[in-house]
Amino acid sequence: MFQAPEPTAELTLSTPALLFPAISLLLLAYTNRFMGLASLIRDLESKYRSTHDVCLRTQIENLRKRVLLIRNMQVAGVASLFFCVLCMLVLFAGSMLLGKVLFTISLILMLASLGLSLRELQISVGALHVQLRDLENRHDEEGR
Repeated sequence: MFQAPEPTAELTLSTPALLFPAISLLLLAYTNRFMGLASLIRDLESKYRSTHDVCLRTQIENLRKRVLLIRNMQVAGVASLFFCVLCMLVLFAGSMLLGKVLFTISLILMLASLGLSLRELQISVGALHVQLRDLENRHDEEGR
């Protein structure tokens, strides 16, 4: 009967600790993006109330999607850190198998967070394209 070879990498207490700086920096970046979007939403909302510009409405809808993505990025990042710490606790208690499972979950959550970050970045670029198109249209109208 065929058996899969045992992984050669060992999981020590210091292995999950390597993720701490990466996760912390990601959470800080996500928080900064969130704060920037919150400020932008407040500005656009007040402009939209006074002008009812369709372009602003499109931007606001775009920002709604991005805020939800950033929230989910943060949740996945915090959950990754949680499982990373739990993994360290379990490894400290001497349970290698459970530690490996928890570390794997932590890595998967980190991947999910990064994937959501990529999607948010795509939407962000789309928002910039909408803004540039609006600027070009206004420039063309003024040139006539």
